[in-house]
Amino acid sequence: MDLLQFLLDIGLGLVLGFLGGLFGIGGGLIAIPVLGLLFGLDQHLAQGSALVMVVPNVLLALRRYHQRNRIDPRHALVMAGSGLCTAWLGAQAANLLDAGHMRQAFCGFLLALATWSGLRLFLRPAPGGELCRPWPWLVPLGMGSGTLGGLFGVGGALVATPLLIALFGASQVVAQGLSLALAVPSTLVSLATYALHGRVDWMLGISLAIGGLSGVGWGVRLAHALPERALGLLFCGLMSFCALLLLLD
Repeated sequence: MDLLQFLLDIGLGLVLGFLGGLFGIGGGLIAIPVLGLLFGLDQHLAQGSALVMVVPNVLLALRRYHQRNRIDPRHALVMAGSGLCTAWLGAQAANLLDAGHMRQAFCGFLLALATWSGLRLFLRPAPGGELCRPWPWLVPLGMGSGTLGGLFGVGGALVATPLLIALFGASQVVAQGLSLALAVPSTLVSLATYALHGRVDWMLGISLAIGGLSGVGWGVRLAHALPERALGLLFCGLMSFCALLLLLD
């Protein structure tokens, strides 16, 4: 990797980190189709390399969200613990599946989630706040989100955020912050699994991570400045855009 390419990768990582902080997803959702389109990586290698950037991004974003909206440690531990083992199972399954089928499944998953999240914005009359259900209900949410996060390499936060809003009455920023707690252990387990299968481009991933850490804080700051519905609509648009990118590849 020459110096110019290294700097370009850092710049790309900065943009991905900013978007990851804005939407509370660590940047993996955007990075996967970008790595497939710009670098020609297959679905497995794109997911594994993106996780190198996602892990530090998630840790920093979690800290920033906690500073602005305190995250209940009990809720965070329940989601993180329940999602840990299922993330490993999802990542193991991903490495056994065909890369082309994985890409198609990922597109359908994103489009369905975007449609549901968009409808929820207009069907729910008012923004939520803190969780309206007791903490044990977070166990099945963490398990399901961890499985899908490991399978698709997005850390589970993408899945947990709309579910926390729709089923638990959380606001967009509260849901994004709590989802990051789930993403921390699941992304670590997923990265280790992809690495053991030799499906990680470490130099590319480290370059993206350097840039990502510089952009996360700005994204979190903007997330707390935007109106609730505007942030939610942007979240839906992001999922749809990434699905279309994958379909075009």
